[in-house]
Amino acid sequence: MDELTKGIQQMEQEHYEEAALSFQQVIEKEPYNPDGYINFGNLLAHLGDDERAEGFFKKAISIDEHAETAYYGLANILFEQEKYKDAQNMYQKALDSGLEEKDVFFMLGLSLQNQQLDDLALPYFQRAIELDPNNGEILFPYALALGQAEQLAEAIEVFKQVLELNPKHSDACYNLAIALLFSEQTEEALRYLNQTIQIQPDHTLALHTREQVEALIDQSKE
Repeated sequence: MDELTKGIQQMEQEHYEEAALSFQQVIEKEPYNPDGYINFGNLLAHLGDDERAEGFFKKAISIDEHAETAYYGLANILFEQEKYKDAQNMYQKALDSGLEEKDVFFMLGLSLQNQQLDDLALPYFQRAIELDPNNGEILFPYALALGQAEQLAEAIEVFKQVLELNPKHSDACYNLAIALLFSEQTEEALRYLNQTIQIQPDHTLALHTREQVEALIDQSKE
């Protein structure tokens, strides 16, 4: 077994000191191989040492400008630092370098969504869903983006998909109610507001919105 594979296995087994030594040996033996730097960066990022991890990812990129997983690792650090524009650029470079995986599309979509660029985020969420159709973690922000882009009918259907996968997802239930309200489906919205409160009795937004909706319904009956 080569040192790189050994280090990866040690990391998976949570033998972090041994993994660090293995990756260090890879770097010493092959200083122009980006894989050692990338995996050492992954290890450091996993341990929360983002500053050192960033240095290893940048070193890998300096060796190979198409080091796709280095761009991805660096992008994740930037995203956690809420540097969403910079993260967006790194995720895009990972894609351009050939890392066309679900997580890259999803995180690129999230980076755009966090910049209030929901229209631009939609195709990346859609591609992530194509690669992993029943992943509620992707479907929920996708539904939010659809709502922000005023594609309410589509948002309603996706929120319902999220609830099928996780009936206890209170935020999906609440946002479904809001989308129904904007679609002038008031009675149906009230039903989902009540369902939200059943799931999470202290859901402040749902409680406040239910009061407003009930008042509207009462006014319409007068």
